Amino acid sequence: MSDRVPRVGALPSGPRDAITDVSGVTVGHCTLAEGAVQTGVTVIRPHAGDLYHDRVPAAAAVLNGFGKSIGLMQLEELGVIETPIALTNTFGVPAVAAAQIRAALAVNPGIGRELPTVNPLVFECNDGHLNDMARMVVAEAHYRQAHDAADVAVPEGAVGAGRGMSSFGVKGGIGTASRRVEAGGRMVTVGTLVLANFGRPAQLRICGRALGPVLAERLEDPGTVAKPEKGSIILIAGTDAPLDARQLRRLALRAGAGLARTGSVFGHGSGDIALAFSTAYTLPQDPGTPMPAVAMLHDAHLDPLFEAVADGIEQAILNALWRAETVTGRNGHRRRALAEMLPDWQALAPGAMS
Repeated sequence: MSDRVPRVGALPSGPRDAITDVSGVTVGHCTLAEGAVQTGVTVIRPHAGDLYHDRVPAAAAVLNGFGKSIGLMQLEELGVIETPIALTNTFGVPAVAAAQIRAALAVNPGIGRELPTVNPLVFECNDGHLNDMARMVVAEAHYRQAHDAADVAVPEGAVGAGRGMSSFGVKGGIGTASRRVEAGGRMVTVGTLVLANFGRPAQLRICGRALGPVLAERLEDPGTVAKPEKGSIILIAGTDAPLDARQLRRLALRAGAGLARTGSVFGHGSGDIALAFSTAYTLPQDPGTPMPAVAMLHDAHLDPLFEAVADGIEQAILNALWRAETVTGRNGHRRRALAEMLPDWQALAPGAMS
């Protein structure tokens, strides 16, 4: 399969072109791939320490709320992350949340007793076309495996939580990217990661070119082509720029610009949720520890970050599509790789390669 992914925009990438170009961020996967079980867990760690004690600022933007995530209410209220960010399938959310709570308790046994409770943070997409979700195979051990595997190298495509996901009638999954920009007199990194499980075939756009009609014709599957939008996508952005929760919500909202460029219209049955966090500082859980005095980036300097997150999200989606292999799962259902369906995409959309 060709790994020549279309290049989005003119902004430079970090050395890995991944969310892990943001210093301290790591990502791990646990992939379950056997017969009708095609699913997994992906974990994003904003830093290697104890997130319960040293929380990071964050905010979310719900573009369309057809989702079953956990932890968003407290995140919106307090503007902090206090567990790693976990991604899985819809029915795997309770087990993964329980695993996050147990992991926090193992390090801080006073949680829920003399210490405040912990807010697990789990996002989901429905991988039921390829994966038999009703088996509910995702367990706490799978979260621990993904957590412990976290590294700066990030496999993409049909891995981790992305194993059973579909996009535009072909194989979706995990994609990541990064962009570097100057903002307020300093160079900052914006890293992105997506769990892509959205889009109707005819809607697909690649670097501004409408290739959906070609893809829909080649799929030769009227059922897939005609189905309404019932997918989802989780959009994650991390940055080393010093932003507060209000600014991070603005950054998360701009992830929708990158999503829209690929052809999404945030359909009625789609759960499209974006989260942004900053690693520039941490916020202590302990009320006896002074809050940090941080000079935030001025709002007037946010535009480069907005461009970076839009380009990075679009790039991460394309990376997910290009790097996912064909997968056969539940009841023989099959999702072909986009690279197999559009091997001649450059001839159809000349000039999109860097």
